[in-house]
Amino acid sequence: MIDTSDIYLRLESIAAADDDRGLVPSRHYIICRAADDEPVGECSLRLGHNGKDGYYSTYYGGNIGYEVYSDFRGNRYAAKATLVLLDEAKTLGMEYVLITCSPENLASKRTIELAGFEFVEDAKVPEHNCLYERGEHRKLIYKMDLK
Repeated sequence: MIDTSDIYLRLESIAAADDDRGLVPSRHYIICRAADDEPVGECSLRLGHNGKDGYYSTYYGGNIGYEVYSDFRGNRYAAKATLVLLDEAKTLGMEYVLITCSPENLASKRTIELAGFEFVEDAKVPEHNCLYERGEHRKLIYKMDLK
């Protein structure tokens, strides 16, 4: 298991669900190094699931997103933040979490595997999805049961 004690997540914002747009509620955090409070990245947790058909589908976009700033990469901060977010998701009543990445994003794939997610499928993103519009036509889908 990865030790997460050298980071903490600072809650930056909370967004309510937007049923008209098909958005689930979400929380955005800054990933901070515990030793000196240095921000090393950002992450988000999208609460709940909204199926495969919506423009902002959590099936293709996942419940967890992360970015580690370039000067801090290689320290497993994304995997550590993901593990902290899993605890938060469980506390908030989620039964499972999805996380996705593009097939060519090997660093993200490694992060997801380090965090212990199970591979579900290599999925084609529907043309009506916001990710497809950004040029992301395939996603690797992973799942973690929290029960």
